[in-house]
Amino acid sequence: MLIDVENLIREIQREPWTKDVPVDDDLWALIIEWFNDHVLFGFLEQVMRQVDTIVDINPELTDRNILEGATRYMVEFLGAHHASVRIYDPQSEQMLSFGSYPSEEEQRQTFIPLEGSIAGEVVKSLRTCLVPNILDEELYQNKDVIRKKGVHSLMAIPLEITRFFPSERDMVGVIQIYYTEKNRIFTPIEIQVANVMAKRLSFVIARKRVLHMNRLNEKREAIVQHIFQTLGTRGGIKMEEVFNEVIPELADMVNLQSCALFSITADYNNVILEAGYPKRGGYHSIGKSFSVSTEPVYELLTDLREYSGDSAYEMVTPSYILIVDPQRSDLISKGFKRFAASYNINSILYVPLSVDGELTHFMTFDALDQRQRYRDDEIELFLFLGRELMKAQKMERLDDALHDFKNPAIATAGFARRLKKLLEKENHEETREQILKYADILLEETSRLQELAMSLYQVGKEEVVNLSDVLQRRFEINKEAIREQLKQNVTLKEGPFDPDLNVLSYRINVERVFDNLLNNATKAIPLKGGVLEIRTYADGKWACAEIINTGHMPEEERVRILEGDARGRGLYITQRIIRLLKGKVEIKAGKDTTTFLVRIPRYKTPNRG
Repeated sequence: MLIDVENLIREIQREPWTKDVPVDDDLWALIIEWFNDHVLFGFLEQVMRQVDTIVDINPELTDRNILEGATRYMVEFLGAHHASVRIYDPQSEQMLSFGSYPSEEEQRQTFIPLEGSIAGEVVKSLRTCLVPNILDEELYQNKDVIRKKGVHSLMAIPLEITRFFPSERDMVGVIQIYYTEKNRIFTPIEIQVANVMAKRLSFVIARKRVLHMNRLNEKREAIVQHIFQTLGTRGGIKMEEVFNEVIPELADMVNLQSCALFSITADYNNVILEAGYPKRGGYHSIGKSFSVSTEPVYELLTDLREYSGDSAYEMVTPSYILIVDPQRSDLISKGFKRFAASYNINSILYVPLSVDGELTHFMTFDALDQRQRYRDDEIELFLFLGRELMKAQKMERLDDALHDFKNPAIATAGFARRLKKLLEKENHEETREQILKYADILLEETSRLQELAMSLYQVGKEEVVNLSDVLQRRFEINKEAIREQLKQNVTLKEGPFDPDLNVLSYRINVERVFDNLLNNATKAIPLKGGVLEIRTYADGKWACAEIINTGHMPEEERVRILEGDARGRGLYITQRIIRLLKGKVEIKAGKDTTTFLVRIPRYKTPNRG
């Protein structure tokens, strides 16, 4: 038997109301036995059934839906009017609204303070708080709402989910159960039952966290697997492909509208869009540069602005910046507010990424729903993703540089051999001009190889570049590569050229575009031979360069290249650089020839005076 009958009889007999009851110990024992078999058993069965209902809540639901489901069962079982949940957020030091039954989240205050509130007192003490008359309770601030709902008493129960690892923190909150009775007397048994149900609810949340951590580990493994699979392909790692394979792994965790990776220039003046998801149907202009001063949130990320606000519309932490409502946050410019509205972006997460303590990149996650907060484990996954993408970007740049080393390296070796032969002759005066020419070419090409190596980290300095001069120089280097590779029966044609065709760019980027296109055009010439031709001209606002080669390109390949699905590394590099230059690539496929037309915006000399 669950009850110590003898002790219970003695306790009953001490009650004043039993003194005049003509009942002996044997009858009391029978009464207690009947109560145990018929009342207590049924009550415990009912409590256990209700507890099991809470334990069986699907842990795959959101935290809010789990809490709302549990409060529904508590309201129904305890005969209450309604119930609500608040969770303590240590970053804002406030109690966040986290669900209610019946659901009234739109009408509830999003935040209430920890200090000076019943919810806060319960969280600090982790003890149940009973309020027989809410209107007489000083700690309950919003009494107008209580009057409208017609409730007068409250039982506030602590909710605690203990941490799993030392690096985590306990999740603490409060379940507030409201009743219509005024000056209500709360019985010990209903208080105990409510606490038991709260503890079982914490078990559901804990189980959800275990499943979530397992899923996070699966996500990490999937991210690494995608990157290594891409790394192992013949074409080498391509950031766009990695990004668009990896980001969907987060789709079932975060309701993403889009995601982007930005790099930050060394002087902190600009941010550059390096990759974006989704690739198709998105709104990302890869390679586009934005001034840090245009967006307050960029200045905050780069420590060029101090945050002194305390707004409900953004959350600023050392690990991330969450714009809860882009339309109301002061950290979002007017222009970006319009952009967010047009694309239905309702919250934005900014995650800074550092290398050796120096901020070099950040990621943005645009969400369709208005997220109030992100969990620490979600932020940790985003940081892991960002770090892996930064590695992928470095590997991509290394692949690009190794690919583009080939032509200048081959040409340099050829010019070096020629120079050596000239120097072996006794009369250097006759070959002086040729020696100086070869020496100049060697100096230029070895300097360029150095720039390619440095492009793993930076791309030099933007300058005004003459497109015709660069194309002619790269054509000269490609001639040497043709000789070194013993390519037969190639006829070279040059011109006409526009001598005043200037563009604003990094010189090495324009050189890489022409090197790759000339190399591809040379390889496309049939074995029996053909023509390789170049020319430049102006077309309105465009500086145009054409590279023509003998050889037919199938229509499906032409379309695939124009759609950004080029198979070769060189065309992939070319397309990325052309986007960065805000230019275009057109392909004209003739019967026996293929023409690559490169368009780059012309540079206009600023007016003086």
